[in-house]
Amino acid sequence: MSYSPAIAGLEADRLVDGVYAVARKLRRATRTGAPYLALELVDSSGRIDARVWSDVEVLDKRFSEGDAVRVLGRVERFNKRLQLDLRSVEAVADADPTALIPTTTRDIAELDGFLEFLADELPHPGLRSTVEAFMHDDTLRKRLRQLPATPDGHHSYAGGLLEHTVAVATLCREAAGLHRRLRADLVLAAALLHDLGRARELDAGPLFVPTREGELLGHVHLGLRMIEERAQGLAGDVLAELLHAVGSHHDARTARTAEAAVLYHANLLDAAAAVRPVAESDSVNR
Repeated sequence: MSYSPAIAGLEADRLVDGVYAVARKLRRATRTGAPYLALELVDSSGRIDARVWSDVEVLDKRFSEGDAVRVLGRVERFNKRLQLDLRSVEAVADADPTALIPTTTRDIAELDGFLEFLADELPHPGLRSTVEAFMHDDTLRKRLRQLPATPDGHHSYAGGLLEHTVAVATLCREAAGLHRRLRADLVLAAALLHDLGRARELDAGPLFVPTREGELLGHVHLGLRMIEERAQGLAGDVLAELLHAVGSHHDARTARTAEAAVLYHANLLDAAAAVRPVAESDSVNR
């Protein structure tokens, strides 16, 4: 008997008849030279690898990467992970693939509101106006809600970019409250802007593939360009501090100010907390 559950509910040795989005499609060959398709399928609950071993020439023409597809196959266990062995794959014209991708479990409206709250915390006029230039950009705000923080790492789901930005900014705000020597407005502004280059680096789901600009320049460089484009009222020395913090948020060795170092560690902390395994034991609650 077949069933069509969410990917997170798939069980080994069961037939599946369901609709998912194709996040990756690769044509490969076995050791004997026979062609097969290696796929990654996603829905709002997660993602799973899939393989097409038979009728490859026929099925390959029926769908493309990024399509919503109806699949028929069996769930198997391979290298201790579940995988779909597909007998049939066909594009579904009336299904929206962007509605099938994994999304944040947090309330998007709540996250959006908290982002505005954090932006309103900035007392420095130049930093405030620079951040507000992004907050008032409806297209950018929409992409924050739609894009992941990373396409295949931490917060790798729709809305992950907004969720991660709010988390990093909150961590930086708390650090500045604990360490009064830090320039709270600088570290908070840098945290709010640190990953906005993703909005130019990545296309929309379900693929979240890099744009040509993103592929060549990366989100850090694109983010620095975006800040320079909108920081018209920011004094040169403050702009340099802001650009330095954002530019070094992936490399502790280049962080030459306390605020840049705090942003680097806040970014790393949120990423680690989002993806590191958590023990299933409830001993800490006893």
